[in-house]
Amino acid sequence: MDIGERKIKILRAIIHDYINTGEPIGSRTIAKKYDLGVSSATIRNEMSDLEDMGYLEQLHSSSGRKPSDKGYRLYVDKFMEIPKISPEEELRIKKSIMDLAVFEVDRMMQEVIELLSTLTKLTCVVKAPSLRLSYIKYVQFTSIDNVSVLVTIVMDTGVVKNTLAKFNTAVEEELIVKFNNYINEKLRYKTVDEFLNKIFYEIMDEFIRVHENLKTIMKVLLEAFKEIDEVKLYLGGTTNIFNYQEYNDIGNARKFLSLLDDKDKITDLLNNSTDKDKVSIKIGNENFIEGTQECSVISAVYNMNGRPLGSIGIIGPTRIHYPKIVSILSEVVKILNENSSDNLKK
Repeated sequence: MDIGERKIKILRAIIHDYINTGEPIGSRTIAKKYDLGVSSATIRNEMSDLEDMGYLEQLHSSSGRKPSDKGYRLYVDKFMEIPKISPEEELRIKKSIMDLAVFEVDRMMQEVIELLSTLTKLTCVVKAPSLRLSYIKYVQFTSIDNVSVLVTIVMDTGVVKNTLAKFNTAVEEELIVKFNNYINEKLRYKTVDEFLNKIFYEIMDEFIRVHENLKTIMKVLLEAFKEIDEVKLYLGGTTNIFNYQEYNDIGNARKFLSLLDDKDKITDLLNNSTDKDKVSIKIGNENFIEGTQECSVISAVYNMNGRPLGSIGIIGPTRIHYPKIVSILSEVVKILNENSSDNLKK
């Protein structure tokens, strides 16, 4: 059964109404509230067809109808209109992000979280920049004494990692300097991934026989790169879900809060729901992570000079205001990307 223009108008009206009220709607209400040019009887028949087609759901025989996941998907894919954000919102986004330096990762992520959770009135999660695809700017070895060296790693994203290498025997300063120069020739503007999977082993094969303590430095480097590559999540707007009547139910609220407390599930949710080139929308049962089948996740990748660094997700019930959220998230990611690239060039 094909869906015609009249059915689309009725479905759009039902979706808009349900997003705003959270209440199933009947044909008489649709006829009164929306000027569709047809009788309530015609609307009732069309709603029945839309239910048969899987775009609407009816909780029980005497209730009105509400959109199904399939109905929301048709709406998102076919007739959702993305509004331009207001000048006030655009100014707020720019003021929040533009003055932040790219190396202030924690501050930047917290600012993005607060901004999005405030503008969308939903829960926001940000996966911090993944250093696996980031470039190593330089490595610095600084002798503390003759048996210990401070190892400093600086990434092109501005992330800095300091760690200490302690030796069993004394090491000459000259050897440390020479090895430092060699390491920088090998690592400069190579990715963390290249170091972990290839360069580490090449250096170990070449230098392990020269001096045993160089092996110690390399192991410290290896552990440091593994540590800075660990996934870090930022979460905000957790209590915003209580603005939706769906979460007045203690069971639903507990399930949602349990999801937010599970780092692995949230990471998988962002990984599964993000398209590298555009805003991704996963609705209800399209989310395969346990505890997310009644949620919608709108997410996007942010990058530096076109290189993906991390992802941002907005999580809420399926009746969220999709056009508005997509508009806000797109603008935040755009400004974040521009700011990261500008900071890198400075």
